[in-house]
Amino acid sequence: MKHGNPKQTTENAYWKKVSRIREIKSIKQEVLAQELGITQQAVSKLEQNETIEDVVLEKIAKVLGVTVEAIKNFNEKVVFTYFNTFNDNSTNHGVLQPQACTFNPLDKLMEVVEENKKLYERLLDREREKVESLRGEIQV
Repeated sequence: MKHGNPKQTTENAYWKKVSRIREIKSIKQEVLAQELGITQQAVSKLEQNETIEDVVLEKIAKVLGVTVEAIKNFNEKVVFTYFNTFNDNSTNHGVLQPQACTFNPLDKLMEVVEENKKLYERLLDREREKVESLRGEIQV
């Protein structure tokens, strides 16, 4: 990278990294183009380049919601390895282990319905008290 030049360029196939980050974050070329003030076709053409001006890289990072360093250091293998280490029970590496439910969901639903009824009745009682209080003030 050159120093002292306001139009410094960053190399190392950063446009490919920008393109991949954009795809992972489900940001279309049109959105990036609009934010950069250029056409979608210009973004498509730029994504074929090997260099990016630092000023443009900063704007792109802002649009993508990442840092310039995140773009420069982006490594797809590392990203997907990182996310695959989470245990969210959405995948169990081919082994299905059903989770035993320790309660009847319908019973829980009915409990919530009954609680809501009680709360509603209390709210109605309070409103009735307010109405009676206002009626008493009007009659005085």
